[in-house]
Amino acid sequence: MGNNFNLTKNIFLILIVFSCFGWAQIPKEFIRPEGKERPPDLGGEGRPLGDSLSFEELSSRVTFKAAKISDYHYFSHLNDSVMVDTTLSIRKDWKFNYLRKDEFDLMPFANIGQTYNTLSYDLKRSDLMPGFGASAKQFDFKGIKDMQYYQVATPFTELAFKTAFSQGQLLDALFAANTSRKFNYSIGYKGLRSLGKYQHVLSSSGFFRFTAHYTNPKNRYQFKAHVAMQDAFNQENGGISDEDLVNFENGDAEFLDRSLFDPLFEDAENKFTGKRFYLNQTYTLVRPKDSLSTSSLKLGNVTYFDQKKYEYTQTNPYEGYGLSSSVGDIKDQNYLSRFYTDFNVGFTSQVLGSITGSISFNDYTFGHDNVFLVENNTVSEEFGGSLVALEGTYTNRVGKFEMQTQAGAIVTGNQDGYNFDGSLAFNWSDKFRIKAGAYSQSIAPNFNVQYYRSDYLNYNWNTSFSNQKTNGLYFVLKAPSVVEVEADASLISDFLFFGKTADLSEIKPMQYDESIVYVRIKASREDQYGNFVWNNTLRYQNAGDQTVLNVPDWQLRSTFYYSDDVFNKAMFLQTGITLNVFSEYYMNGYDPVLSEFFSQNNRKYGGFPRLDFFVNAKVRQTRIFLKAEHFNSAWTGYNFYSAPNHPYRDFTVRFGLVWNFFL
Repeated sequence: MGNNFNLTKNIFLILIVFSCFGWAQIPKEFIRPEGKERPPDLGGEGRPLGDSLSFEELSSRVTFKAAKISDYHYFSHLNDSVMVDTTLSIRKDWKFNYLRKDEFDLMPFANIGQTYNTLSYDLKRSDLMPGFGASAKQFDFKGIKDMQYYQVATPFTELAFKTAFSQGQLLDALFAANTSRKFNYSIGYKGLRSLGKYQHVLSSSGFFRFTAHYTNPKNRYQFKAHVAMQDAFNQENGGISDEDLVNFENGDAEFLDRSLFDPLFEDAENKFTGKRFYLNQTYTLVRPKDSLSTSSLKLGNVTYFDQKKYEYTQTNPYEGYGLSSSVGDIKDQNYLSRFYTDFNVGFTSQVLGSITGSISFNDYTFGHDNVFLVENNTVSEEFGGSLVALEGTYTNRVGKFEMQTQAGAIVTGNQDGYNFDGSLAFNWSDKFRIKAGAYSQSIAPNFNVQYYRSDYLNYNWNTSFSNQKTNGLYFVLKAPSVVEVEADASLISDFLFFGKTADLSEIKPMQYDESIVYVRIKASREDQYGNFVWNNTLRYQNAGDQTVLNVPDWQLRSTFYYSDDVFNKAMFLQTGITLNVFSEYYMNGYDPVLSEFFSQNNRKYGGFPRLDFFVNAKVRQTRIFLKAEHFNSAWTGYNFYSAPNHPYRDFTVRFGLVWNFFL
């Protein structure tokens, strides 16, 4: 994205911020009563409101004093509506970070906006298309399922701010409104800049989004549409050298200023950009004529264009990555363009349930445009293909039982694959739910695994790996007053990964030719003693004795906190301590050229505690977050790492807030 577009986004963001200050005073008629946090069974993010297709029943053109908090909600492309939630809970604390989601299974790097090491893997995939790659750059990449469409009674604004690490901050601004009862839209921008404590680790990212949805006056035609443009820029330094690790782990006072460490290099950068234009349309061909008729038939179409690009640049080749064919700067550029369209049909009956089927067409182009010389020519290559796939879903609810099934397969094209996911749930009440299911999938390797070109000679390949195949079972128990359990067991065949060659000189895509049995169990429980609460989450996992899929045996998060109304109930306060720790294991290494993690079996990392002290408060519609992160870093040992040669962050204090405005 060019400088002009970035300037436009920044101007737009400033206008939103200044316009919101005029709405800061919220009349008392709209203030929700102060109270305890939302019950655990509501997940801390709001209450599901059912099918968003019934939005016409909700008020839209109402006066401010007549509006209720239940008139403000959002939903995804699946129409799963959730009420806007302005309460404060411990789950809000866990999600108040760069990703705006719970990072229990992730290990952040030292600077905000860098990448994350993965501690536990969810292997289920819904997209039949091979991925682009550069996985380390996509933890914050927002896919179709992550986009939110708003339905609001009056204009709604949310501002989220959090301090970063030296010379920067994180700001996420959203504005939603409607032009009529039938048309709602939202527009937002998330921006980050953080210099970091180590040399040459600057992070900068931006995420612009626009969403809209419309229902015609007769409620037959509907559409959802969005535009998403994202970019993530990082300076890369390769980590600190093995020699400097001694000074780090010994706690040498001279090097407590982390900027004094000399990294492996200070001239590399990588950047990931993505843009998407999406349209989802449905037309109700047959709808219920009265309350006794429940059957409906809908026709639909989903069309979108998606483009991703990854670029790695370096002024001087680093000898640790091997020889280079360049006579000057390194500049590797890889991209994927994708056009998708489908035709779908949906039938719903109170007796038979809901059945949908679709046929889709994918057209893609993957290539690179690298600036280096091969026989005096600049290399620019690409290849493409087309895929035709059939997909279907079936859901039905009988009494307290609910069944969901999804299946899809590529029937023709340059790639092949399939997936299946079926589950049966029993909903005894809001306080008890049990669900069990099975899945099976075969997914082609990511494009950067199949084919890659780089100025570094070691980073060039054209592979012919088999699809990775996974079969699994899963189980979920939701009983918040007792325990919440999630468990799954997967059998993985032809596992794909990045690893080092036998002489440890190169990083290559590889395929494990034996089966892997991967088992995970996660249990959570919260106990309350008056105003004191103790929340614990424990995960155990095992991947056998193989050495390619490395995960810690166990993870623990334990939070003990106090919560109550203070200052004559003018403020709701939560304060406490959170412990995060995971067992030692062969933690994956990070490769900045590919922006991928690779398997290593030379040294174990982990076993170090991370203690955070927090004070969170809610005043009217504002949630305030103050946290002393990793405050134990100076007295529990300097053995904390996010990846080999990449230390985790030291003790720091950070502040942030989330502010809602209703007009």
